[in-house]
Amino acid sequence: MYKSLRHCAEDLEKHGMLVRVPFEVDPNLEMAEIHRRYYDVKGPAILFEKVKGSPFQAISNIYGTNERTDFIFRKTIPKLKKVLAIKADPSRLMKKPFSFAGVPFTALKALPQKARFSKPVSYGKTSIDQLPLVKSWPMDGGAFVLLPQVMSLPPGSKDIMQSNVGMYRIQLNGNAYETNKEIGLHYQLHRGIGIHHTEYNKSDEPFRVSIAIGGPPSHAFSAIMPMPEGISELTFAGMLGGRRYKYFYDEKGYPISADADFVITGTVVKNKKKPEGPFGDHLGYYSLEHDFPYMEVDNVYHRKDALWHFTVVGRPPQEDSGFGYLIHKLVEELAGQEFPGLKELNAVDAAGVHPLLLAVGFERYMPFREQRPEEILTIANRILGSGQTSLAKFLFIASGNDHPDLNTHDIKDYFEHVLERVDWKRDLHFQTKTTIDTLDYSGSGWNAGSKLIIACNGPKLRTLGNAVPAGLELPSHCNQISVALKGILAISMDTYTTATQAVQEMDSLKGYLEKQNLEEFPLIIVCDNAAFLAETLNNFLWVSFTRANPSHDVYGVGSMTEYKHWGCTGSLIIDARIKPHHAPVLEIDEKTKEKVDGYFREGVLKLGV
Repeated sequence: MYKSLRHCAEDLEKHGMLVRVPFEVDPNLEMAEIHRRYYDVKGPAILFEKVKGSPFQAISNIYGTNERTDFIFRKTIPKLKKVLAIKADPSRLMKKPFSFAGVPFTALKALPQKARFSKPVSYGKTSIDQLPLVKSWPMDGGAFVLLPQVMSLPPGSKDIMQSNVGMYRIQLNGNAYETNKEIGLHYQLHRGIGIHHTEYNKSDEPFRVSIAIGGPPSHAFSAIMPMPEGISELTFAGMLGGRRYKYFYDEKGYPISADADFVITGTVVKNKKKPEGPFGDHLGYYSLEHDFPYMEVDNVYHRKDALWHFTVVGRPPQEDSGFGYLIHKLVEELAGQEFPGLKELNAVDAAGVHPLLLAVGFERYMPFREQRPEEILTIANRILGSGQTSLAKFLFIASGNDHPDLNTHDIKDYFEHVLERVDWKRDLHFQTKTTIDTLDYSGSGWNAGSKLIIACNGPKLRTLGNAVPAGLELPSHCNQISVALKGILAISMDTYTTATQAVQEMDSLKGYLEKQNLEEFPLIIVCDNAAFLAETLNNFLWVSFTRANPSHDVYGVGSMTEYKHWGCTGSLIIDARIKPHHAPVLEIDEKTKEKVDGYFREGVLKLGV
């Protein structure tokens, strides 16, 4: 497989999957806008031959389509899936030994290899200000690295198998960072580097970190792969890449990837933080400026003919959606092992991944009794208690016992199935005053919010409507109504002002709805623009689940509390309006848009290869 990122680029170009931009392009907003144009039409990978202010070329969008991701890893995915299949069910090795004959050779690639003949001098050295300083959105606090491989080791260790490699955005300039000397590290909840940071805080050792950029495509992917604690991501990089991860230590003891295009080394400053952000993130909003750890830069290495690997995030889907696609493809057979009783799980990309999970599980506890959520609630709690899935905000889980074809990736059908059967008096389970995704500003504070499990098991209770009920009456502060999906109404309401005002508005709305028959519409989304929400499935998912905090923004017609369990006899209402504390929505810079429009209008760039 690929020995380097350049090797991958050449292969993509050979097969008509890469386009070159031969003229100078500004990394300040312009490169990101070009990237978005190609991504939006499922276009090729993009090689920027001349980056303004930098001697280095850059590449993006290599994971821009699922088909291209499959192509890049075409030789290793089948082999890796066999390794994972044995992990899911070891008896397969005994039943069909010849089918798994190559597994030991694949597993051998998992062992990192010290590159004994590589020395730091095989790399050149540069400075932060000479890198392609890609800024994606107008309000970004500076340039960021979005596909880094951030490697750390426990204090005193030089055992590469104890390393943690994560993907946490790196701010290269701006804010209070001293140019070329300091960069910001944005690591959040449930990140492995935090464990090492805690250990270093108790020691007198310097907290050394190496940040690799580029290298074989499997290396970037490994940094985002949810590996069990204590297992190095380098093992996965080797198996997915089809060649062992090669490394060495420089003269100061930093672990250096022998195959990366760039490696930034430095020391995390203990007990100090600096402002990081704002940053246009993968939920489609800006994550705001907050204090985060930072590191003092030691060296910036680069290989000969280096390629700067970058991507652009924003309202999903974006290129990073390819990571979710491949993770699901590889680990789908392991879901039942990680979460017993779970058939499948979908972290919905269009809703920003963490705000919305859809799941299908099995009920096996009491098959002789009336159907109701039992085991699927146990599964749901395990999902919310495990790693990255613990950041979920809305978790829908349905029983697959009587519906073996129920599929979380057929989202319209899934919602229809749930809404035909859900009992709002029984099936709502809140967790309040807990943690949510750091990037989600819908909560009650930074990293703070609530969760809602909607667990559905039972016979069909209703038929869903697909047209606005004739004669439906609404209060004056509601000004537009649309059908989002079968059984789901979107209602535009006046701009959200205060929580007190919102409660009054919802009480008024509930008063109107209680007097009318809305049995066919068990779910109502209150929003700023009902026509926009109902226009596409992605709009519905994005607006409904990124702008609501369950404990604060869920209401119900005929709401009631029974022994601390909240439910409602009529329609469930989610207030998904933008609130004053929410982060701003991402918007493209108009001057940059016009400039890039000109490239395509004049034929300098074409959306084909």
